[in-house]
Amino acid sequence: MRQNPLQQRLGLNTLRFFVLLVLLFLGIILWEVFSKGSGVINSGFLFDYPRKGMTLGGIFPTIMGTIFVTLVTTIFAIPMGIATAIYLSEYANDNGINRLIRASIRNLAGVPSIIYGLFGVAVFVQGMGLGSSVLSSGLTLGLLTLPYIITTTEEALKNVPHAYREGALALGATKWEAIWSNVLPSAVSGIVTGSILGLSRAAGETAPILFTGVAFYLRYLPSSVHDSFMAMPYHLYILSTQHHAIEEVRPLAYGTALVLLSLVFVLNIIAFIIRYRYRNFNKARI
Repeated sequence: MRQNPLQQRLGLNTLRFFVLLVLLFLGIILWEVFSKGSGVINSGFLFDYPRKGMTLGGIFPTIMGTIFVTLVTTIFAIPMGIATAIYLSEYANDNGINRLIRASIRNLAGVPSIIYGLFGVAVFVQGMGLGSSVLSSGLTLGLLTLPYIITTTEEALKNVPHAYREGALALGATKWEAIWSNVLPSAVSGIVTGSILGLSRAAGETAPILFTGVAFYLRYLPSSVHDSFMAMPYHLYILSTQHHAIEEVRPLAYGTALVLLSLVFVLNIIAFIIRYRYRNFNKARI
């Protein structure tokens, strides 16, 4: 086929333009949050409790509450998501029922998060009697995260060459031994990356925890998974829209947003490092 240099340059420049446009908007958002929120970031803001109607003090309870509920989400969602993906990728037959299950899982990823919040109220808070708690919110966020973990894990498993499985089976390994010793180590970078990205999204959600356990203000940290908690996304929502002195607490809202962005950024960096190291490890194995 003949190649038109003008068309190639036009296509390449168009792609570059849209990439730069996305980076521009991202840079504007990050600069807005950083420039207006960095001034309040100090040890008191990070390790103190809110005071005087949340017009003073820090966000320590919201940081710990976000960490607690994310840990519950991790414990619930990651093992179940990875196990489901292994079954669908390695054991399930390619029939109509399993294709319907896969399509349903992918469609669940597009369900609005508020629907998960209402479902969490009906099932965990009321149906199972867990009440408004860290556990209810963590399980609700776990359901929200499951479709992402299952989908990314299944895709990572599919990208592992079939020769890895066939070689292990030829040496006398069982199917599970082949999966455990050959397939999973080769797919772990994609699995971990997808799981962490799903958790980072869950850590920033407000709607699912709005009805299932988050509190406006607490003087104490949750002592168990059955207690209510404060969280950064909801705290930011209150400071930005519902506070009685919105203009006064605006710097605190930007500071909270900056801390939340930093948490998500750290999770993404961890995912990148793990992916990079395991990719090099797999290359060394080959």
